[in-house]
Amino acid sequence: MSIFNYLVSRTIMHIPGPIVGFFAKGYIAGEQLSDAVKVGRKLNEQGMLLTVDILGEFIKTKAEAEFFKRQCLEILETITREKLDGNLSLKPTQMGLLLDEQFAYDNIREIVAKAAELDNFVRIDMEDIACTDQTLDFYRRLRDEFPKHVGVVLQAYLRRTPQDIEDLSDKPMHYRLCKGIYNEPRTAAWKDPETINRSFVECLELMFKHGAYVGIATHDEKLIFEALRLIKKYNLNPEQYEFQMLLGVDPELRQILVDAGHRLRVYLPYGESWMPYSRRRLKENPNIARHALLQMLRGTG
Repeated sequence: MSIFNYLVSRTIMHIPGPIVGFFAKGYIAGEQLSDAVKVGRKLNEQGMLLTVDILGEFIKTKAEAEFFKRQCLEILETITREKLDGNLSLKPTQMGLLLDEQFAYDNIREIVAKAAELDNFVRIDMEDIACTDQTLDFYRRLRDEFPKHVGVVLQAYLRRTPQDIEDLSDKPMHYRLCKGIYNEPRTAAWKDPETINRSFVECLELMFKHGAYVGIATHDEKLIFEALRLIKKYNLNPEQYEFQMLLGVDPELRQILVDAGHRLRVYLPYGESWMPYSRRRLKENPNIARHALLQMLRGTG
């Protein structure tokens, strides 16, 4: 790790908001859904798919959860009305998971039912390990009812993930596979970056072996190389997988994959609660801050 990256990762939680905002502005669509529509339309024109996410998690009241549920329903309706090629991502804690499990499930079910009505799709994001069992239970139940309209995220750094893949392999599977960003205990998660990468590749191959559709969520060229190797090994066509990347991160690599004929979906976050997301992403990937700083010094920011 470079000195710059080390300093960013160690200090990001204490950096004033306006400075974080400067570094993160290219990685958030804006504060309003209309901002996400504008950015999303441009991405569609470049041959890329979308998954729209309204920022906000670990809410404190049921009223907040109701607000986010209404926003998610509006996102789905807006995608249809604006003819965008995209779907929705949501977080269980945003729907009230830590307040009332059944309340949260009912909220998510209402959203997935709307997605099914509109022939769209909802991705249930994975949060910290305290939420993993409930999130996978929600996915199992919703998959039974809406098999073509719901998917879930699995995290390669968790030691449990290979077994979770096996346990879910009895029915059609629709995953996003990412490395994972929460600070979990060593008993639950691999800590060594090389080991996490190896786990990512092994989990991806296990998913392919079981016939899962996978959103391969990474900006790591080493992992993309391995993913392409597995795609060739299992003779997959472009309708059987996709790559996924964050808005603003390595657009050149993003375009390389699209130009090569691969489906690629951009994670498109928006909302007033952009600060926690931005701090977490900058801590995870200090190169975002490095890139923004270089742009500023060159006068192109």
